[in-house]
Amino acid sequence: MGKLVLYGVEASPPVRACKMTLHALGLQYEYKLVNILAGDQLNKEYTLKNPQHTVPMLEDDGKCIWDSHAIMAYLVRKYGKEDSLYPKDYYKRAVVDQRLHFESGVVFQGCIRNIAAPIFYRNGTEVPRYMIDGIFDMYDFLEAFLGNQDYLCGSTLTLADFSCISSVASLLGLAPIESKRYPKLSAWIARMEQLPDYQSNNGNGAQMLIDLFTAKIKKIV
Repeated sequence: MGKLVLYGVEASPPVRACKMTLHALGLQYEYKLVNILAGDQLNKEYTLKNPQHTVPMLEDDGKCIWDSHAIMAYLVRKYGKEDSLYPKDYYKRAVVDQRLHFESGVVFQGCIRNIAAPIFYRNGTEVPRYMIDGIFDMYDFLEAFLGNQDYLCGSTLTLADFSCISSVASLLGLAPIESKRYPKLSAWIARMEQLPDYQSNNGNGAQMLIDLFTAKIKKIV
């Protein structure tokens, strides 16, 4: 196996999703901090490896991959001893892919990035009420996805769970989840929190992002 290097920052949900995947696969890796608020991702060395200058980025024996979903799928395909995290069965994989696309387009982009960008990069201090309402709409979908299942794609853990919990856990400070309204989602979160080393791989970083939001946001309008 080549040397694995993960570039990222703890507050980033996609970075944490990759960390959970690496841990689940039992892979050793070097972690390199990229301070995105300070602009580390824009230096020449980094942009030569990743012209999109995003985190996370995985370097595997000199080859670079970015986008958390691409990284996670790559890791399972190349290093997984079995395929439960990202099934080879066409239908099961399609379900996982749907949830991953939902996380990318709705949970992360729609609910986190659209709030975070004006706050962290344009010194905003207010969040429109409709954005908070959108988070609860997203929770409604996840509640429906869970149905009577333990995890988002069925009875076993998949990459979709890692991806979604990394973002959902980061939103709890803005839109707390009430167990009466979201019993299945609440149970799923509690189940994910019981994963080995969950706190170091996701919980601590999620709290960092919650704290950043709390420090910056003054009002919901």
